[in-house]
Amino acid sequence: MNKRRFLLSVVATMALAATGFTILRAATAAPKGYVIAEITVTDPQAYKQYAATVPAIVAKFGGRYLVRGGQTVGVEGEVPDGRIVVIEFQSLAAARSFEDSFEYKAAAPLRRKAARSRVFLVDGVSQ
Repeated sequence: MNKRRFLLSVVATMALAATGFTILRAATAAPKGYVIAEITVTDPQAYKQYAATVPAIVAKFGGRYLVRGGQTVGVEGEVPDGRIVVIEFQSLAAARSFEDSFEYKAAAPLRRKAARSRVFLVDGVSQ
């Protein structure tokens, strides 16, 4: 019986330690990085080529789309004319790596030719 209690205590202690480590790691995790873009498409046909090219580049750099077009509802101030895009990366440095990559630098002129845009890199909040 003592051996069983001891083993149960060891398992419970390990579970608590693992939970504590997970919570501590989450509390000290670096903030995510985001690419935020406001895009007004001026040439829809040409923009399709850009829109088809970029997702693979985003994925290569570990990004994922949180917002990609869709309805924009104004609450305060002027509503953007075009589409809003938000891409999440593991960090601001990863977002910068995507923007500075050879692959994206080759694709960006497609967007510039087919749209007017404002693009920002933003630090997320610490977890």
